[in-house]
Amino acid sequence: MKSLRRQAESRTQTHAHAFAPTTAAIAVGEGEPRPLAPARWDWTAVRRVLVVRLRSVGDTVLATPSLHALRRFLPAARIDVLLEDWVAPLLEGFAEVDRTVAVRRKSKSSRLQVARQLRAENYDVVYNLHGGSTAALLARATGAPHRVGYSDYAYASLHNHAAPPSSELWGREQTHSAEQQLALLGWTGVPVTDRPATRLAVTPGAASRVAQRLHDAGVDDGDAFALVHPAAAFDTKTWAAENFARVVEHLAARGIGAVAVAAPGESRIIEDVRAHSRAPLVSFTDLSLPELTALAARSALFVGNDSGVAHIAAAVRVPQVVVFGSSNVAHWRPWAQAPSEVVREEMPCAPCPGYTCAEFDAPECIRRVPIERVTAAIERVLSKAVTSDR
Repeated sequence: MKSLRRQAESRTQTHAHAFAPTTAAIAVGEGEPRPLAPARWDWTAVRRVLVVRLRSVGDTVLATPSLHALRRFLPAARIDVLLEDWVAPLLEGFAEVDRTVAVRRKSKSSRLQVARQLRAENYDVVYNLHGGSTAALLARATGAPHRVGYSDYAYASLHNHAAPPSSELWGREQTHSAEQQLALLGWTGVPVTDRPATRLAVTPGAASRVAQRLHDAGVDDGDAFALVHPAAAFDTKTWAAENFARVVEHLAARGIGAVAVAAPGESRIIEDVRAHSRAPLVSFTDLSLPELTALAARSALFVGNDSGVAHIAAAVRVPQVVVFGSSNVAHWRPWAQAPSEVVREEMPCAPCPGYTCAEFDAPECIRRVPIERVTAAIERVLSKAVTSDR
């Protein structure tokens, strides 16, 4: 486990924005990155850019390749990003943007206030990476001369640059969420063909707090542990607690501890895992997003459901095994740099929106994933992680 500990220590000591893509899933050939189409305006006149990316943790993480592509293309420009307030702390310490603008979720007054604020900033270019009506309205409110979105977006007429589908721009039917967002930039002349990695910063304050929390829980600096996330947004994405208990036991037999995380309202799931496991389980349900990033960076492995936490772990180069249920793997798999595997059960009804199961009384796609396939994936990923560290 020494090499795994060295990798985890390295992740906590280095800001993730310095990482370069290293896997075939990200790299697309040699040479300098290229745009996907000619420039649509004079980039030398661009001084201020806004990126609109509302909604979830995973959405925000998967926007970081686009933010990176913009920063390296416009090193002297001001680049801001508009996020929902609850997820905005995720980009604390993130050096690729100059400022994070936060809008309160489902608050009309906040939207009006932010709209006035954005109008006063005199942005030259606005990218809408979200696609919903609120994002389109706020993009239009900026009054920027160049407002970019996809032609099939809600209120697409509020953008004066409407891009064709990302599948057309990349030249293949299926595209990842990160590629979909990158394509919007690439269509306007920003070099994106290297498909940059996701990245997050580990702030010193968050790293210090997490180190203290781990110490108080009996996890010393040299202890290798796996970050386990047994919760998810929907039942169709939530592998059984009993299954995660067997994973915790499997890890313990290898000398790897387990640290489980969940949101404050999801503590019951962790307690269910603990109740079914014969191995110790450390848990946290009150971490801030920067602290969650720091904890992920300290871990030797991530094992969990398809979720924003999986994307955080991928952004700080953690080897991982992710259990998928209803989601579209091609579009939502972690944009991984480190060794990783997705474990799922092939179903004729998958993928689906996932809010409920329309085919069975219970979501069989996630229920049928066997423990043995997950533990086998863990062994392969750990082996690859050790090999890559040599």
